[in-house]
Amino acid sequence: MKILDNINQTVRDDLSQEIKTGSKLSIAAACFSIYAYQELKHQLDGVEEVRFIFTSPTFVQEKASKAKREFYIPRLNRERSLYGTEFEVKLRNELTQRAIAKECADWIRSKATFKSNTTQEQMMGFLTVDDSTYMPINGFTTVDLGCERGNNAYNIVTRTEAYENGKQFIRLFDEIWRDSKRLQDVTDIVVENISTAYRENSPDFIYFYTLYNIFNEFLEDISEDILPNEATGFKQSKIWGMLYNFQRDAVLAIISKLEQYNGCILADSVGLGKTFTALAVIKYYESRNRQVLVLCPKKLSENWNIYKNNYDNNPIAADRLRYDVLFHTDLSRDYGKSNGLDLEHLNWGNYDLVVIDESHNFRNGGEISGDDDRENRYLRLLNRVVRAGVKTKVLMLSATPVNNRFNDLKNQLALAYEGHAEQLDEKLNTSKPLNEIFRGAQKAFNTWSRLRPEERTTDRRQFVCKSAAIYGISRQSAQEHRCGYDA
Repeated sequence: MKILDNINQTVRDDLSQEIKTGSKLSIAAACFSIYAYQELKHQLDGVEEVRFIFTSPTFVQEKASKAKREFYIPRLNRERSLYGTEFEVKLRNELTQRAIAKECADWIRSKATFKSNTTQEQMMGFLTVDDSTYMPINGFTTVDLGCERGNNAYNIVTRTEAYENGKQFIRLFDEIWRDSKRLQDVTDIVVENISTAYRENSPDFIYFYTLYNIFNEFLEDISEDILPNEATGFKQSKIWGMLYNFQRDAVLAIISKLEQYNGCILADSVGLGKTFTALAVIKYYESRNRQVLVLCPKKLSENWNIYKNNYDNNPIAADRLRYDVLFHTDLSRDYGKSNGLDLEHLNWGNYDLVVIDESHNFRNGGEISGDDDRENRYLRLLNRVVRAGVKTKVLMLSATPVNNRFNDLKNQLALAYEGHAEQLDEKLNTSKPLNEIFRGAQKAFNTWSRLRPEERTTDRRQFVCKSAAIYGISRQSAQEHRCGYDA
């Protein structure tokens, strides 16, 4: 047995001695890199055959639903590693990828066969050359060969030379190799992917390919369930035709956010047409036979009433919008009429969508404390409209989404998840609870704001944000950086 520490003695150097003309290689590893082929090109060109097993699903269509794909993100990285892993950036920057890829593709066509594990079973990585066995082998990359450092504290590989030992590993490899229920041949797909590195492509293809690689993980997360349903015909409405392109983009984004997260804040500046953008969202939901309530300050009532009335001065009368309009102050009333609605008999819990104009008026939240058991407007909105009855989506319009504290923003967002932060934590899949994130952000801002004016630089702000908001800054560290932090 021989121990290779991949520092003084590397796997690459040892393989260059062990691989002979006519050798047979069997490799089970998580990924394959053309740069690893380049390191052993002279030896690999002379072998009789190479059999390669991807130990986890790679270049195969996964049958499991996305929620159950244990190896989903790693699979993307494994497939991209053909052109070099994150630790082979230096090699990629040498701009020799095209020539190497062409040589590697030609070699695979004549010498190698690739198969992939199609199950979720764990497979150990190893490499055999004739009667010698190298293990563990995580991937066939320059890091695993000892040519690059990678991020491993150590990368020790043992080579066993005993004939019987090597024969046992080959017997195991042969057994799995012949199992069509576990493995799928992906040689053609591997060659096709490597070939793209040296193929002549049009500028249009390169542009769209670049966009795909930037956004592919985001696109995988998009479900038809959260995309606007164009079958409702909302894009043929009068209001849609009056929107600018940036407003149309906002409408589609808002609908997606409402469907996915149950709430959204439209925080455009004054004069950018938040009302018209919201009207297009309302038209979409009314086209799906949803009940809509608009809550606004009383002084802005005519801004909303005009677009639902059958008057000749209504530019979108053809859309026949039917939403109800009430005022913020109506949340504090139990009796009387407001804007033509009887508050005593109003079914507050029957609204599928609530649009809140000037939503920063609900930034203070609400808690019942002491002997005063009265609900403020915030709690009435939460209890009577959002939590009661049907599932209610909340669209908030505000030109000033944050006033004095990050808590102002958190309280508005809380309307979307019914005041239960764990609901949004689960959807956002954050590393920390939402409330903790907001507390950390407020702490970071307070720390930064206490600096002397000349010290309030972007660099200092980045340090404070990383330390206080994410990691939790210590008093000593704050003093060393003159942050003025108070525990």
